[in-house]
Amino acid sequence: MSQKKTVYIGPFIQCKTLTDLDICPNGMIGVDEGGRIAFVLRDERGRKIPEGDGWEDAKIVRIQDHGFFFPGFIDTHIHAPQYPNAGIFGKSTLLDWLNTYTFPLESSFADLATASRIYNRVVARTLSHGTTTACYYATVHVPATNLLADICQTRGQRAFVGRVCMHEMSPEYYRDESVETALRDSKACIEHVRKIDPEFDLVTPIITPRFALSCNTESLAALGKLHRELDLPAQTHISENPRECDLVRDLFPESKSYADVYESAGLLTPKMILAHAIHLTEEETALIRARDAKISHCPASNTALTSGRAKVRKMLNAGLNLGLGTDVSGGYTSSILAEAREAVFVSRHVAMDEGDEAKLSVEEALYLATRGGAKVVGLEDRIGGFEVGKMWDAQMIGLEAVGPETTELDQSAGPVEVFGKETWDDLVAKWVYTGDDRSTTAVWVGGRLVHAKEGFRL
Repeated sequence: MSQKKTVYIGPFIQCKTLTDLDICPNGMIGVDEGGRIAFVLRDERGRKIPEGDGWEDAKIVRIQDHGFFFPGFIDTHIHAPQYPNAGIFGKSTLLDWLNTYTFPLESSFADLATASRIYNRVVARTLSHGTTTACYYATVHVPATNLLADICQTRGQRAFVGRVCMHEMSPEYYRDESVETALRDSKACIEHVRKIDPEFDLVTPIITPRFALSCNTESLAALGKLHRELDLPAQTHISENPRECDLVRDLFPESKSYADVYESAGLLTPKMILAHAIHLTEEETALIRARDAKISHCPASNTALTSGRAKVRKMLNAGLNLGLGTDVSGGYTSSILAEAREAVFVSRHVAMDEGDEAKLSVEEALYLATRGGAKVVGLEDRIGGFEVGKMWDAQMIGLEAVGPETTELDQSAGPVEVFGKETWDDLVAKWVYTGDDRSTTAVWVGGRLVHAKEGFRL
């Protein structure tokens, strides 16, 4: 989609490395008609917009008041149909929660009116939180899964959309009839995405065995074959809950480990996203690293369902690539900013047992939310930062200034308050720890404005 050239002027912040932020207090970023970054100037003061190639007629977008541009968030693991249940998990652990809350809700997506209402809502909500890319699990239903792909395409969110494959360990009213029907229906959803987005510029199909317990050796092997033949990404769960891990050992006695179940099926590849990975053994970690499979860390869900505390520092030190996932509705929030906060806090609980090295910093959590997530979804050359050639997947963050005479609370203001003495590092920390969607002024995907707060003007 061709758009007008646009120049974004003001502070911008991005993750330079896992531990370092690149903070530019005065910047200018030019985005071409195709939504790609054409130039980055690091000191806007005294500079003019480059002449030639139509830049003199470009649209200008400036940071309003206090704030900055930041790369869009990447949610590497979210169950779109579970959105109405966000925050509802009771006292359940994983397997009880699936039967009590999840399967009954997901089965209702046989009704397209239900699917349309919920899918439109979850895509709009995640965009409002600055999520420019999301890896969605859908349901077993082909029409509803195709509808989710259509909604992502229409609303402009970069998305991986996967029809869930499952015919074991689930109610008879909600499962695939057979391995053959699972493959047939998965192929139908893949072909639908090819039809609406032939080059997968915005929406990409993703092969989605729910988890090992939902499948068997035959079905996993069939999906592994499809994964390799079509060279499409895949996503599933691994080592989320101790009871789940025990059941996998019982049901797959021929496999050396949970990770080996996927390895034997040909699913453990660089294009596989493994959610949770809380209870990995050292051997499994080494195998995942050797195969370059990716990890989605979902700290809010892991805590809510008392699944465990993922040892993120150990995984990073072992060379694994990690991103963040909200795992709605095991996770209570569809905000990756909140997930970054949860990642820091969970790491501090791990540190209480294992020492301070286990702690994640604000910078590291933001890296997982952006560049780390980009690697997990295989788009590190296209998104995650503000380098020339990358897509303008970005959010404008607005922070509320508290004047010297201000004593009353502005009810319409966002939660991040700036009193004037904060450094840029302080402002970023305040945003991570106290911010929410009210801090997200506007969001772009591939240069297209896909969300804006009321009152925002270009």
